[in-house]
Amino acid sequence: MRIQIPVLFLLLSLPAASQTPPAKTASTLDPARASRITRYLQEQVDANRLAGAVALVLRDGKPVYQEAIGWADKEASRKMSPNTIFRIASQTKAITSTAVMALIEEGKIGIDEPVSHFIPTFAKTTVAVRAEGDVKFVPAKRPITIKDLLTHTAGVSYGTQREVAELYRAKGLGPAAGNGWYTADKEEPICETMERLGTLPFVAQPGEAFVYGYNTDILGCVVERASSMPLDQFIRTRITEPLGMKDTRFFIPENEASRLAAVYSSGPGGTIVRAPEGPKGQGHYVNGPRKSFAGGAGLTSTAHDYALFLEMIRNGGTANGHRILSTRTVALMTSNQSGLLHSQNGLGFGYGFETVERYGARDMAGIGSFGWSGAYGTEYWVDPQSHTVLVLMIQLMPNATDIQPKFYNLVYQALQN
Repeated sequence: MRIQIPVLFLLLSLPAASQTPPAKTASTLDPARASRITRYLQEQVDANRLAGAVALVLRDGKPVYQEAIGWADKEASRKMSPNTIFRIASQTKAITSTAVMALIEEGKIGIDEPVSHFIPTFAKTTVAVRAEGDVKFVPAKRPITIKDLLTHTAGVSYGTQREVAELYRAKGLGPAAGNGWYTADKEEPICETMERLGTLPFVAQPGEAFVYGYNTDILGCVVERASSMPLDQFIRTRITEPLGMKDTRFFIPENEASRLAAVYSSGPGGTIVRAPEGPKGQGHYVNGPRKSFAGGAGLTSTAHDYALFLEMIRNGGTANGHRILSTRTVALMTSNQSGLLHSQNGLGFGYGFETVERYGARDMAGIGSFGWSGAYGTEYWVDPQSHTVLVLMIQLMPNATDIQPKFYNLVYQALQN
């Protein structure tokens, strides 16, 4: 099932990304080569490896490719459409990181400031160390800083490692929180959860390893404490409303529930099965308590909305007539700030984004490109060299396919330079 969207409509629906003339680039993809993208995604749907997808490509802020393919809810015979809403999980991290950087620009947060200034339980953290078959908990060598959290070098995981899993479970985190990162069903504000997290052991010393985990959820609480405002309100008033992102929210109004795509899982033989209800499946994004605003993985959005956010970043902090961040701040976010801790193979990590330091490190993505993904299978990439934004929205968890890397390679091979 494929829906083609007229390019004229898309051109009118996305605001101009810049107030200055862009550098001269090709305004379209090669039509014959772009058809390979559609054909591949349709093949995945037809083979029952994917229920459906929305794919969007911008060049210089203008849509040059968008397809809504397959089903938003196969069992309900509900077709995928451009305004379908997706759970974006860790794509939330870039938006929360933007909120942090906005407060850094105001002097309300310091990049090297200890997190304990905002969350007291982080004043004396501990680290789980395995030695001679035993686990010991030792004091952290230094305080965890805001920079550590932005770059995922604080040593904070999702609490699923065997050394700490049972301790986290007892506190309602780690194995007790879906796949570790899920809090949409919690009856408490995120800062209460993060205060409790600060009493648990982490898995590496601050600044010594790249450890993916609750880092940006902690930052969400920091935003609340520094701004005296709930995270959802800060993101809405400072980022999504100015950019015209009307469909990016932590929880979906009940009257819009029919716009939310269903979650599927890669089942036996790679074919999809509908994911169960609850934290490890469909989640509580419509009927949940609406109390926990998880800065690391809580938002829902559309391909169109998220592309507006990425255009703001690509354009140096401004879009839709609003400046969200300074150009220098965006440069910090989108350049490697973690040395070789994230990767020794040509990838880095900035203040919220993975970065490409060597051509070929992320397939065809150019040097200086940046992006990330979400646990439900969503994926995005920004390539300043080619003035391109790529967004792929699917809902597949767990995902046994290689759809995401094939998608952006298919886009790159179609670019007219």
